[in-house]
Amino acid sequence: MNLSYIRYFVELAHVQHYTNAARNMNITQPSLSHAISQLEEELGVMLFEKNGRNTELTAFGREFLACAERSLGTLDAGVESIQKEAAGDGVIRLGLIRPLGMEFVPRLAAEYLKKAENRNVSFTFHTGTTGQLLDDLAARKYDMVFCSRPPETMGFSAVPVGRQDLVVIAPSGHPLADRDSVTLEDTLGYKHVYFSKGSGMRSLVDEMFEGLGKAPEIACETEEDEVIAGLVAAGFGIAVVPYMDMLKRLDVKVLSIKHQPVDRLYYVVHDSRTYMSPVATKFHKYVLSSN
Repeated sequence: MNLSYIRYFVELAHVQHYTNAARNMNITQPSLSHAISQLEEELGVMLFEKNGRNTELTAFGREFLACAERSLGTLDAGVESIQKEAAGDGVIRLGLIRPLGMEFVPRLAAEYLKKAENRNVSFTFHTGTTGQLLDDLAARKYDMVFCSRPPETMGFSAVPVGRQDLVVIAPSGHPLADRDSVTLEDTLGYKHVYFSKGSGMRSLVDEMFEGLGKAPEIACETEEDEVIAGLVAAGFGIAVVPYMDMLKRLDVKVLSIKHQPVDRLYYVVHDSRTYMSPVATKFHKYVLSSN
């Protein structure tokens, strides 16, 4: 069914006069008459009937008008939305590991909104572990994620945008708690609260200890940095974690690591093989230019 013909029909239904409707649509009256005839032939019913000099809808015409206006309204709203997004408006869907939600990502988003004050831009924020976020990125649930380095086998584009200091935390009263710094070797004689395999930190901490050719004794495992810190405060063991301001509020001793063998980098990750909306693309460029 010809979309232009439907628009001609709606205009004629409202104006109820062929000459005036044709003038409003910038077409000739014969072109309008042809369009209506084609619609009536396709539908198999009469849409209009004469009433003096005017043209009125039949019962079928009134029914079709309601359908046509709903359809055109939906279509026009969709076109308007797409055009706004093409101009830089829309929603940016972010995934992030929880520690970056304390300050880093909110600051980036807030600063970007200030620069885009004349745009209708908004964000959604979703937290999770690195593994979960990368799986969801592959499923196109997010435009980009902020997390640990993704495995190369996933084929994502990843750019480092910051780093965190790694520290050892020990519960109050622990033999290491009277120190200010330790080496990794110093920690091997004690049980560790460890990152589970779903966390991006797991491979990083494993790499640190593999450099020593030794592995720590694991008391328990979990995915979230904050949960590890809580378990350490409760006396389950010591842990290697990224530094977080929340550690100041817990009953733990924060120890710097001497001769730290690796850096804890975090990345902005997106799938360059899939289409990213203009508004998300602009924010991604902003993130890269800000670091």
